[in-house]
Amino acid sequence: MNASTIAVETISPEPAVLPIYPLRPSELQDFLKTCDGPTAAFITAQGFTGQERRIVLIPGQNGIACALLGLGDDHTHFTFGILSEALPSNTRWGLVSGSYDSEQAFLAIERGAYRYNRFKPQTPGLAHIVIPNSRSRSSVLAKAIYEARDLINAPANILGPAELADAGANLASRFNAKIERFTGDALNDGYPALAAVGAGSSRQSQMLRFQWGDNKDLPLISLCGKGVCFDTGGYDIKPSGAMLRMKKDMGGAAIALGVAQAVMALNLQVRLDVRIGCVENSISGHAMRPLDVLKTRAGLMVEVGNTDAEGRLVLADLLTDAAAAKPDWLIDFATLTGAARVALGPDIPALFSNSDRLANALLAGGNAAHDPLWRLPLWSGYDSWLDSSIADCNTVGAKPMAGAIVAALFLNRFVPRDVSWAHIDTYAWNDQNRPARPEGGEAQSLLATVSAIERLGEKGRD
Repeated sequence: MNASTIAVETISPEPAVLPIYPLRPSELQDFLKTCDGPTAAFITAQGFTGQERRIVLIPGQNGIACALLGLGDDHTHFTFGILSEALPSNTRWGLVSGSYDSEQAFLAIERGAYRYNRFKPQTPGLAHIVIPNSRSRSSVLAKAIYEARDLINAPANILGPAELADAGANLASRFNAKIERFTGDALNDGYPALAAVGAGSSRQSQMLRFQWGDNKDLPLISLCGKGVCFDTGGYDIKPSGAMLRMKKDMGGAAIALGVAQAVMALNLQVRLDVRIGCVENSISGHAMRPLDVLKTRAGLMVEVGNTDAEGRLVLADLLTDAAAAKPDWLIDFATLTGAARVALGPDIPALFSNSDRLANALLAGGNAAHDPLWRLPLWSGYDSWLDSSIADCNTVGAKPMAGAIVAALFLNRFVPRDVSWAHIDTYAWNDQNRPARPEGGEAQSLLATVSAIERLGEKGRD
């Protein structure tokens, strides 16, 4: 999909480019000393103090001479994301260097310029920001975020399991990765729990796998993504209000593909092994029922405690398959539980891991990229809540508490202890427009994960 646009230009600064001066409150007085008297008086009269998100246009002989952008004391760089929409669009603008990270600023500008316009023409008027050619890294990351957002924002009638698998295959082809697709009998035999989730839909389920990189000396990173293109809840049907955003239930797959795209485009020193489970959880005579007992790829028999807890069944088969290759890191992404949102809200994905080293790497990556994660425990004391009297385990807990932890504990049963694994339970959505984060699909944890993988590639195996 290519429904988005970036309202920035890759050209060198020219005299016709109007400067933008990003300023913090502590820098304003020194800046005023460089201005002539009337300009300094004008800035003061506007009440500009360097406060966050405040823009002041400075008049000049030919109209506008420059713009001031208040950064406040926030160091996340999200404020830069307002520029494309807030500045006049009839000219080109360029950032003046200052006390900020230029790459993160450029990335915020690009993230803020995103629009999903596949079905509605783009509203004109986005300002053109001139960005130096050194922005290559920010452009790669922005493109990965854009494509993940496009997938999440696509309506479910347009993006079904086959289309999601196609998007992953097209990405893999661009980077000459080795591709495998499983459907029909091959899917039923090899990934029976995943297949059961999609059995109620008229749209055929698929599992896509691709591998990138041949150097066996490099770390192997396995990525798994939950790709439920629409989730009715199955026979345990969701109320209408809870179903409104279920087109985003494939957000985990979109994020996994976005991470893979960034890793491959940056040519990081790792190998990739990527799997996305592409299904639709619908209701029909073929759909799984509450208290059905399903076989998994691992051979474990699981009792379906709730048909709306379907994502963990998709991931169970993917994780079993991925773990068999003994990757250095195994990371899955999923819009898995509402309980994680109750605990952490919409902006902070929950992180679970059986490895302190992997968890700390992801947390550090999130801090560096202003892409936060928060680690929750794989608390073994709750593991017995998944006990079943007729199967190896139930898909849901026996108590209405700690839902995100219990879901992670279910997944933990499908990962050997000697494989370093992390599970990221994400919302994958912005509920409202904010600087650099427009309302709609969001690739939460993408930047954190890419940062962690890049550092592992630089260090290599310990």
